[in-house]
Amino acid sequence: MTQKIFIDGEHGTTGLQIRARLAERNDIEIISVPAERRKDRDARAEFLNAADIAILCLPDDAAKESVALIANDTTRVIDASTAHRTADDWTYGFAEMDRDQAGHIASARWVANPGCWPQGPIAMLRPLVSTGLVPADYPVTVSGISGYSGGGRTMIEAYEAKGENAVGFMPYGLTLKHKHVPELRLYAGLLQDPIMQPAVGNFAQGMITVVPLQLSQLPRVPKGADLHAAIADHYAAIKNSAVEVAPFEIVERLPELQPEEYNDTNRMKLHVFANDDRAQALLVAVYDNLGKGASGAAVQNLDLMLGLGA
Repeated sequence: MTQKIFIDGEHGTTGLQIRARLAERNDIEIISVPAERRKDRDARAEFLNAADIAILCLPDDAAKESVALIANDTTRVIDASTAHRTADDWTYGFAEMDRDQAGHIASARWVANPGCWPQGPIAMLRPLVSTGLVPADYPVTVSGISGYSGGGRTMIEAYEAKGENAVGFMPYGLTLKHKHVPELRLYAGLLQDPIMQPAVGNFAQGMITVVPLQLSQLPRVPKGADLHAAIADHYAAIKNSAVEVAPFEIVERLPELQPEEYNDTNRMKLHVFANDDRAQALLVAVYDNLGKGASGAAVQNLDLMLGLGA
């Protein structure tokens, strides 16, 4: 039987991307609230309860309201907001996080889609923390740059209105209260809040996240090759992984280290760079903030919940 999919918030940035990724599918039926009823709470409730799987592309409070509107015990949910990412009874929708995570997603009723900013650092840090190469109490710092589409419709309109005159590099989160910090801390396996210092660039989509490591501060100082092997081994064991690990190289620069490299895909590539003489390393993730960082991950989770690809 064809599964009914309802995208609550289908006209937002993530919702539109999900619709585009599902446009050619004939194994599912997309159901939509008629335009004249889009702001009708009862209409949303009707479609949420009619769906086999609902994908929420909404602000946090609206996402919580949508979950509360589900009155049956059958509708399954993928929530792309921040609202449920660290909540009990919700499964984190990063399929490559652990060897059995895809199976957990496949059988879950409630799935919290990951945030774009935490996903790269989690992908790099979790294997290192779980193997003990990086202690759980290590003071982690995360930086990077993302396309302006991550800021939603208001930021997109502001950047596109300014064109080439828009700010090329704009750090934010300067109050050190980034909303993704709890998610990053929990799923990376850290014992203290990391410092997260993101930035927006004058390009629509794509991102790079970076985690620097002062290896000399660790009780047992690993080599760069040790870090790379632990990360590579983790993803080599994941079936149908959208995350790949680049070869370990000692290089000054790489042309493919640019944030738009994997736009319009669900790919993520991880790099390990190190200077063993200085006992320092850089962990770098490249992916699409609207792909693996949002809509791509949501469709990947949808397929798992539909019994495809687990």
